[in-house]
Amino acid sequence: MPMRPLAAEKSELLARLDKTAEWMRAQCSMRPEIALVLGTGLGKLGSKMKVATDIPYSEIPNFPNLAGGSHPQGRLLLGTLGSKAAAILQGRFHLYEGYSPAEAVFPIRALAHLGARVLIVTNAAGGINPAYRQGDLVLIEDQMNLMGCSPLAGSNDERVGPRFPDMSRPYSARLAGAAFEASRSCGISLQRGVYAGVLGPQLETRAEYRMLRTLGADLVGMSTVPEVIAAVHMKMEVLGISVVTDICDPDHLEPVDIKQIVKIANASGVKMDKLLEAVLKKI
Repeated sequence: MPMRPLAAEKSELLARLDKTAEWMRAQCSMRPEIALVLGTGLGKLGSKMKVATDIPYSEIPNFPNLAGGSHPQGRLLLGTLGSKAAAILQGRFHLYEGYSPAEAVFPIRALAHLGARVLIVTNAAGGINPAYRQGDLVLIEDQMNLMGCSPLAGSNDERVGPRFPDMSRPYSARLAGAAFEASRSCGISLQRGVYAGVLGPQLETRAEYRMLRTLGADLVGMSTVPEVIAAVHMKMEVLGISVVTDICDPDHLEPVDIKQIVKIANASGVKMDKLLEAVLKKI
């Protein structure tokens, strides 16, 4: 009698994802369709959510410990936004804080493993495109990974995602169309551009801003890129929107005040929330 082939042993990543998803299911029966990551100063959308479960990151198995910084909350909200089952990550993990790329993207992977098929990422970014103004909302059409690392480096488990995921269109054209339709219906101006992800935490020199502009970047920031790579690896559709918090003109560069950046992001949060609520109705 022929022997059945043995099932491949779980990778460490898949085992951790299974454990985290199982724990989350025990906390809440709801399965999110959509995952949202709220960037610096943009964390108020959770107040619009009908929350079923509110969990500190520190209680979730395999989540890294949040270092604080510009994201002091560190909470996972599960519930409904409008008519959509959603998960909101209040607080993200930055590589400049010492997290590995794999650690930084684990929450995204966990929500994808739980069932979320759409990822919406927001961030505060420097505006390299001279047409941008402080407070502008910009739809991210494409990205550049200038962080010098990838969350996919190392061994790969094909049950999680392919070894060589295609990144020719990391951001969904369908979701971009919904975002522009939503912006028109809300009377909110929405620019478009390419986001360059850098490691940080130091801000860029004038020469670096010139380089980024030459490369074709419209925005620059220290997050988002690893999250989107991991989401694409796990076959999620991605929508990304930045708030321009400072103007990065190398010929007229002023010292950056981080408190002012957070203030501008906070001021733009109402506009961002309104746009995202409208987007959710259209997807």
